[in-house]
Amino acid sequence: MVITNFISIGQLSTRTGVAVSAIRFYEAKRLVQSVRTGGNQRRFLRSDIRRVSFILIAQRLGLALGEIEEQLAGLPEGRNPTQGDWQRISRTMREQIDRRIGLLTRTRNQLDQCIGCGCLSLEKCRLYNKDDRLGLKGPGPRAVLD
Repeated sequence: MVITNFISIGQLSTRTGVAVSAIRFYEAKRLVQSVRTGGNQRRFLRSDIRRVSFILIAQRLGLALGEIEEQLAGLPEGRNPTQGDWQRISRTMREQIDRRIGLLTRTRNQLDQCIGCGCLSLEKCRLYNKDDRLGLKGPGPRAVLD
């Protein structure tokens, strides 16, 4: 099997599980970049498999397209990103991921209990949030969002 540095859009689609139309969308947003052959066919760097995979993971984590764009903007154009390039992105994303994990953990732990919204409809709310004292910290579900 011969492995080249460039792959077709169909190969990128097959390898990542992302529809060709989505890859074209990512290209329009400059998240990935293709070169054109003499026959005007798109060719992507093989390393774009990782870039598209990163986009999928980031989207599943709930990152907005703008946030993903910011992260990918730090990668070099026209060459395969190195491990160091990906480590820089990893460090900046780690903080975002940790915040999201914290929110998910608090939500999981509090959702069937008092979330501090001020409704005082659950028996536990009357104990944990007597007289809606969490409301003094601001609006919304304070036990989860703080």
